[in-house]
Amino acid sequence: MNKKRNCPHCGNEELKNDSSKGILYCTKCGAILEEGEIDRQAEWRSFSAEQQSTRTRSGAPVTFTKYDKGISTEIGKGNSEMYKLSSKKRNQYYRLRKWNKRIMDSTERNLNYSLAELERQVSYLILPKSIHEEVARLYEKAVKKGVVRGRSIESIITALIYAVARSYGIPRTISELSAASGIEKREIGRAYRYISRQLDLRILPATAKQYIPRFVSLLGLDGKIEASAKKIIEETQTSKTISGKGPTGVAAAAIYIAAVLGGRKQTQRDIADIVGVTEVTIRNRYKDLVTSLGIEEQIEKITTDEETEEEKIKPRRRRRKKIVSKFKLSQLKQKPEEK
Repeated sequence: MNKKRNCPHCGNEELKNDSSKGILYCTKCGAILEEGEIDRQAEWRSFSAEQQSTRTRSGAPVTFTKYDKGISTEIGKGNSEMYKLSSKKRNQYYRLRKWNKRIMDSTERNLNYSLAELERQVSYLILPKSIHEEVARLYEKAVKKGVVRGRSIESIITALIYAVARSYGIPRTISELSAASGIEKREIGRAYRYISRQLDLRILPATAKQYIPRFVSLLGLDGKIEASAKKIIEETQTSKTISGKGPTGVAAAAIYIAAVLGGRKQTQRDIADIVGVTEVTIRNRYKDLVTSLGIEEQIEKITTDEETEEEKIKPRRRRRKKIVSKFKLSQLKQKPEEK
């Protein structure tokens, strides 16, 4: 669709390009403005995935997630038809494969190992392909610049994941990164500060609103709770109650309030275990948010109603247990008599 040009017949701005016919026409009056355009699509058709794989004449696109960008060839392991070759040919094949690995320089060997580690961490943290590609690009830049030398490969990769995920608006906590990489939180922070200086990375701090979708998904809550928690954050952003506070604690408190208002009871302990903060932090941020929103009475009323309902249900459960136990005792007493 071309919006910079108008139809000379009716003045319509909506013009559509039909690549199959090679024409540019007006969507209102149907006038053909241009024709005879070059069709840049493939000249063959495919009706299944197998036909597409056999008829295509180009390989996979260039990617930074491969140490060779995915454009070089490698002598892999032998297939089931190796037994048809003579022993001399088989030995020659194994020797070529060995030398194919030996001719790799130190940079390629580093990338080969580190990109495999990067793929493992990205899969563990459930990050999109765009972040995977950007982290691989930055790591290759760091290797060529000589920044990685003398540093742990895992720590540099984890620090880059932390930085890129924040820049893309889907951050991961230090606790999650530590669990994915097996590196201490202090080491990750040190590596992040070092790599950000060396690569001149300027990334804004993550907001509490960006953490909410991840935490809601881990807690198994629905979209209504997520929308309500985001609304709570938006309403309290203008106040100074949460300025300077940790975003993870604020997000956890907002989810707790949204769950209480939505009738989905979540204890502070459960949320603290998932988010990676203490219960005291959630309790303090909870008080700040509730005071800023002015819903202390509403929250207190909901919690008191839930407590009274639980107290009504508890005696019933106790009575049932007593009845069951008496019934079992009566059966046990009757069995010896029957014998």
